[in-house]
Amino acid sequence: MTDTKLNRRRLLGWMGVGASMPVLAACGSAQAREGNFRVTRSEEEWRRQLSPAEFRILRQEGTERAFTSPLNDEKRAGTFACKGCGNALYSSRHKYDSGTGWPSFWQAIDRGAVGRSTDYKLGYARTEVHCADCGGHLGHIFNDGPQPTGKRHCINGLALDFRSL
Repeated sequence: MTDTKLNRRRLLGWMGVGASMPVLAACGSAQAREGNFRVTRSEEEWRRQLSPAEFRILRQEGTERAFTSPLNDEKRAGTFACKGCGNALYSSRHKYDSGTGWPSFWQAIDRGAVGRSTDYKLGYARTEVHCADCGGHLGHIFNDGPQPTGKRHCINGLALDFRSL
């Protein structure tokens, strides 16, 4: 009888988690787009400005396939800016090879360059990073980066525009 109650409790618990998934999926990163950003455009304007792949990443919070961005191997000195609005986001001084297949940085170029929100799309909380000026989705921040921050800003190369010094 105890096993039956325990299994029933587990089943009810998992049903509750499953029922809450649509609510959790609706939370988080979409909130970033609803903020008041310095740069705003209509969906049509974004579509005209960006390629379909860039639009999918920046405006629909997509992810590019690992190891497909030429910026992953970019070693020159320079600045990585938002492809949507040109906001300076990351310095080449903070870039490192994380081995993940995406351009990775241990910090943003300055405190006001990027914003953060919570993303529940995979069913658990992740820190999404977006452009502070236009709200464009850049990628995610993880706690497995190098010192001095211990952070890994895992960024879609399609969301970036590289400017060499």
